[in-house]
Amino acid sequence: MNNIAEREPAAIVTVTATSTVRIKLATTAAEREATRQLRRAVFCEEQGIFDGDDTDAIDQLALPIAAVLCRPDIDMPALANEVIGTVRIHESEPGIWYGSRLAVARQARRIGSVGSGLIKLAVGTAHAHGCKTFLAQVQSQNVPLFRRLNWHTLAELEVHGRAHHLMQADLAHYPPIHDGDVGFIVTRGAL
Repeated sequence: MNNIAEREPAAIVTVTATSTVRIKLATTAAEREATRQLRRAVFCEEQGIFDGDDTDAIDQLALPIAAVLCRPDIDMPALANEVIGTVRIHESEPGIWYGSRLAVARQARRIGSVGSGLIKLAVGTAHAHGCKTFLAQVQSQNVPLFRRLNWHTLAELEVHGRAHHLMQADLAHYPPIHDGDVGFIVTRGAL
């Protein structure tokens, strides 16, 4: 999962006592488009890893996952549910799954648990689909988070000119999640 990265907020995230963050499969066209926009902002504009668009052949196979900030006290549906994080997962061969393009919007960092929630749903969903091995190429600065979440390094490598670790999740710590379309609410950190 390339990176937990940040982007400049288009607008300030307003979090209220009734706000929640739901981690779920991106099931609607609007959610899928919002995950693509967040990835572009992070991997193209901020990090400059890709020129203009980070879309690749994996997107045709991948299941996108979204962290959605739900604010029921806002009357405008377009503003009431904002994608503030994303990751995608795909099966590369039977039983071998990968996570990639993990990104969390900067303004969502203070919410807490968004990145780890995305990782939990990614691995749990793959596990429910028969995953025997779950891998990700993780930017080196994010390795401590993954280690706390029961991942271990298989190799160190360079991807797109940046230091990465090829890491594997310990599936014993990730029970299968069969209802990824519903997902779950993450614990809100410092709201």
